[in-house]
Amino acid sequence: MKLLEGKNAIVTGGSRGIGKSIVKIFAKHGANVAFTYNSSAKESEEIVKELEDSGVKVKAYQSNAADFKAAEELVKNVLEDFSSIDILVNNAGITKDNLLMRMSEEDFDKVIQINLKSVFNMTKAVQRTMLKQRKGSIINMASVVGVKGNAGQSNYAASKAGIIGFSKSMALELGSRNIRTNVIAPGFIETEMTGELDEKTVDGWRKAIPLKRGGNPDDVANTCVFLGSDLSDYITGQVLNVDGGMLT
Repeated sequence: MKLLEGKNAIVTGGSRGIGKSIVKIFAKHGANVAFTYNSSAKESEEIVKELEDSGVKVKAYQSNAADFKAAEELVKNVLEDFSSIDILVNNAGITKDNLLMRMSEEDFDKVIQINLKSVFNMTKAVQRTMLKQRKGSIINMASVVGVKGNAGQSNYAASKAGIIGFSKSMALELGSRNIRTNVIAPGFIETEMTGELDEKTVDGWRKAIPLKRGGNPDDVANTCVFLGSDLSDYITGQVLNVDGGMLT
């Protein structure tokens, strides 16, 4: 069963990790997908090529969601190519971890700009289209760190907590037009980045999780499918922790 048949989606940061899984699983469920990348042109081309026989339209755009004008330009281009936007997944994000005493102002500002400001930029850019359609689903990627905090990640935690507050406000502002805004807060998700970490450390993290494993990008992508589909038509303003029970 294809849960996103005929829907058009934008996924920011779609060339690697969780974003890449979202693009692939959305296409598998029948969605046409526009996704952005910053510098991963080769990886993006490979994704488009891999999905060209999937029966849906998939297109990559080089765009910086943290830039207000670039976000507006992106949405304009996507509308020209896809005619409507039903789902927005704000997934682009970075980390610049450090204890506060060692954190530079630049590293704080950059994480807020890319993680949080990008959500404002993209939501504002798609808002008009979704208001006209009187329908839409906005899915914002936060983190369990935005829910509970984490030493050495004050900038990241602030950006992700900000996403939660922003999303709840959007749920209240846009709900009367049938535009839903929800948040996914992933826990420990095993991606290319975590593959470079010490195995003993990673195993310790796994053992501390009630389900006794790290998540994989598909666990998050499948939750995006649910929130983007009509199955979640009466759900807005919620934070779904995809964390194996870490915050239980």
